[in-house]
Amino acid sequence: MRLSSKPRLYCFTKTRFSRLESASLCTSAPKDAEALRIASILTKDDWKGLLQTSSDLESKLNPEIIHSILLQSSVLDPKRLLWFFNWASHKSPNPKKLDSFSFLALTLCNSKLFPDASQLLNNMIRTGRPVEAVLGSIISCCKDYEGNGVYILEILIDCYKKMGSWDDAVYVFLGAKEVGVLPSLVCCNNFLGDLLKLNKLDLFWTVFNGMIDAKLVPDVYTFTNAINAHCRVGDIEKAKRVLMEMEEMGCSPSLVTYNVMIGGLCRAGAVDEALKLKNSMAEKGFNPDAYTYNIVIDGFCRENRLPEAKLMLAEMHRAGLNPTPIAYTALINGFIKQGRMVDAFLVKDEMVACGVKLNVFTYNSLISGVCKAGDLEKSKALIDEMVSIGVEPDTQTYSIMIESYCRHGNFVKAHELLEKMKKRNLKPTIYTYNGIISGLCHSGDLCRANNVFEAMIKQGLKPNVILYTNLMRGHIQKSRFEEARRILDRMIENGVMPDIFCCNTLINGLCKAQKINEARSVLVEMVNRGLKPNEHTYGAFIHGYAKAGEMEAVEWCFREMQSYGIAPNNAMYSALINSLCKVGNVNEALLTYRCMSEKGVLPDIKTHTVLIHGLATNDRIDDALHLFSQLDEKGIVPDVYTYTSLISAFSKLGDMEAALNLYNKMCRKGIAPNIVTYNTMIDGLCKVGDTEKAWELFNEISQRGLAPNTKSYTMLIDGYCKSGSLTQAFLLLDKMASKGVPPDSFTYSALLNGCCKEGEMDKALSIFSEMMQKDLASIFSFNALIDGLCKLGQPNEAKRLLDAMIDTSITPNHVTYSILIDHHCKAEEMEEAENLFLEMQRRNLVPNVVTYNSLLHGYNRLGRRAEMFAHFESMAAKGVEPDEIIYGLVAEAYLKENNLIRMLKLLDEILVKDDAFDKKSSLLLLDAVCERKNFPEVPKLLEEMAEQGLKLSPITCHKVICGFHNKISPEEAERMLESLIRFGWVPNSTTLNSIIDEDNDVANSESPINSPKQATCGVACQV
Repeated sequence: MRLSSKPRLYCFTKTRFSRLESASLCTSAPKDAEALRIASILTKDDWKGLLQTSSDLESKLNPEIIHSILLQSSVLDPKRLLWFFNWASHKSPNPKKLDSFSFLALTLCNSKLFPDASQLLNNMIRTGRPVEAVLGSIISCCKDYEGNGVYILEILIDCYKKMGSWDDAVYVFLGAKEVGVLPSLVCCNNFLGDLLKLNKLDLFWTVFNGMIDAKLVPDVYTFTNAINAHCRVGDIEKAKRVLMEMEEMGCSPSLVTYNVMIGGLCRAGAVDEALKLKNSMAEKGFNPDAYTYNIVIDGFCRENRLPEAKLMLAEMHRAGLNPTPIAYTALINGFIKQGRMVDAFLVKDEMVACGVKLNVFTYNSLISGVCKAGDLEKSKALIDEMVSIGVEPDTQTYSIMIESYCRHGNFVKAHELLEKMKKRNLKPTIYTYNGIISGLCHSGDLCRANNVFEAMIKQGLKPNVILYTNLMRGHIQKSRFEEARRILDRMIENGVMPDIFCCNTLINGLCKAQKINEARSVLVEMVNRGLKPNEHTYGAFIHGYAKAGEMEAVEWCFREMQSYGIAPNNAMYSALINSLCKVGNVNEALLTYRCMSEKGVLPDIKTHTVLIHGLATNDRIDDALHLFSQLDEKGIVPDVYTYTSLISAFSKLGDMEAALNLYNKMCRKGIAPNIVTYNTMIDGLCKVGDTEKAWELFNEISQRGLAPNTKSYTMLIDGYCKSGSLTQAFLLLDKMASKGVPPDSFTYSALLNGCCKEGEMDKALSIFSEMMQKDLASIFSFNALIDGLCKLGQPNEAKRLLDAMIDTSITPNHVTYSILIDHHCKAEEMEEAENLFLEMQRRNLVPNVVTYNSLLHGYNRLGRRAEMFAHFESMAAKGVEPDEIIYGLVAEAYLKENNLIRMLKLLDEILVKDDAFDKKSSLLLLDAVCERKNFPEVPKLLEEMAEQGLKLSPITCHKVICGFHNKISPEEAERMLESLIRFGWVPNSTTLNSIIDEDNDVANSESPINSPKQATCGVACQV
């Protein structure tokens, strides 16, 4: 027989089994007086009374006597023997002989008292003797005494199965087979079915191979089980081979067989093949039933082929079959997976119209969908609806809601639901706690997440690998890698083995934090535990090395992964291209893109989207558009992410016309925008001040079956605040609350800024108080409020707020101090400004150009130029680069002081950076240095500078010479050049004419008449 099978786990050799057969069975126990006396009592009518009144009987009982009594042929009633055996077992503390159990069980089976035999064999197993001894005793008994060994062995197998001792049950099966006592085909098929249900596939194939070795002819149930086992592991080819072989052997498949095969094909993604098999069933005399249609509909939904799923539902109606909730729920899940909630609810309406009652699974799918879309109000309405029609929420219903509230940061409501769940006698599951712990980790509250984790364990729930992984991820996101590692170690200690996804989570976090050596250590441990790295493992390393610019290490990753049989794929290359773009290495990203085809990997839509996004975010929008335009030629259909990448780029550039054109084009092509698309558009429109169009798009979100999230509301609120429409902003905040969308720190900060800008400080303070209560106050909100108070002339209140900030463990930053310093400088309160400036530095906060700008302007207004110049000089010492405003301010101060040496130094400093600044400051200084009245002093100053080891840059030397040439005389310019050559500041070969000619060339090139028109950047032949 050519049936496909798996390797065996057991191998019974003759030597091994001979020991089993030779187990002692004493059949020649002496019929002593006591055994005969007790046996004679058992033949009497009042035997029970006689046994119980014989006071000396109990002391005589021992395993040998009991066994002898059982063997007495005078006692014909097996039930009487069983009663006596149980009574004697209770009276005698000595363990009974296994042979006694075996003999009595065989006797009961011969009398067809199978339930009694089953109970006896259960007691036999509970003696704790090994399965080898139990089986050896029974087989020896069957050989020595008349009786059907098949029944007793089938019951023994069943007993081990009911106890969950599946390995022992398989041992009995194989042991019986070796001595030629084979359980019936019905027993074998049931055994196979039970192993399949428990997914014990290794044991399944052991039993199956045993059946084939024993020449037991399989029937339709055997074949169907074998097909199911192959399908379970996705081995569709072997499953199809079994189906073909059973037909060749003359065994006709049943409707169940076809359904199992169709289900396997659908789960493997081969829906078209499943459909073909379904259509061929009629030729074999079978009509597909509701279960068949349910499987195919679910298969189409899994593959996002919803139109075909709907057609299959219609065909089901035409076939006279009433679609079940299973079929409708599969379709609902398909629409939810695509984010098409409107269509999902249309299917629900169709169910109701067709008289199909919604069950808890259908409601759970809908509740899960609306929760994922962020519409918690709708989810509560669905729960009320299901209760009203008599469908009780189950553990899954509550778990979905709890997880959703936690994801939105509403832990108070989540706790209320958890308590309500317990009151309804619904026990929280691992899934319930996973939702709570994941939500707490996402919100950064790792302390509470750890506490919930410990509480869950105390309640007797054992965390699984998913929960451990989520807890690890929470710590990784906070860069608490040591704690994440401890969680991994604890997980292993508790017998939960990490899977590849768990290890990848830690590796990915370490690589992102540039702790690549530690990530390598985790990889080595992972391989040592027998886990095989996958493309995601190496994708993390590739991303980490590319981010660090270590391209040689990237190449090493590609080589090593190939040694594990992992071929570089689109996801790998996409990760590499994405990493290169993020660090600004766009040319290397383009080179990688070109190399893909050479390596036999054709870039897919994800790769193109990553590259388009990378080009756009690196200011190469024309290149991004060109690559986008090539997609049609390559037969690649852009998706929502491709369009959103370009829409985002144009929105950030403020080109909302281009962004809207792309949005409209996407919609015309039938590509539904997602929430990211809408948020990007709303943000862009608000930034250009078009809140009306932003509001229009905001309303469109719900019309598309999506739900605005916190980001959607926050962007529009920020837009209203910046445009001075505080009323609309607060109305939108109220709408957020009514929809169950929690405001975050950014939402409140936007309102706070808006109120401060409009001078509504009472409202601002009220918002700030609410933020403090919700623990949402941040450095940004403190800074906004301090700025508002300063602008309203309330610096004391602002200072008190600064002290309060420190008390709440929120550390002030350089912006905080710069705001306060700026206010005091404008109020000409320089002592207070200086005190804050010193306090700022004591806190190790480095003043920036804004801070110095305020101080320099403050001292300049008061005419205190010495302090002004001192701060300017300290900027260089602290590594703070002056901007144009500061250079202009200091230049004017030097001119007023007529300090030529400082003017020359400042001129030199500015000219070196001339490309970055306008010419105003340098021209002012140059004119002052080259004025006739200063002419006698300049050569002396230059001599002093040279003697002190100072020097001017070549560009400054050239400018000064040109200034002398134009304002004094060519002769003085020539003498100046000779001095500069002598100082070694310009080359010996430099001539006055060469300097003048160069200056004229520069002037001509900068002339508006001669400058070429600005050309639009073309697309290089790079993509």
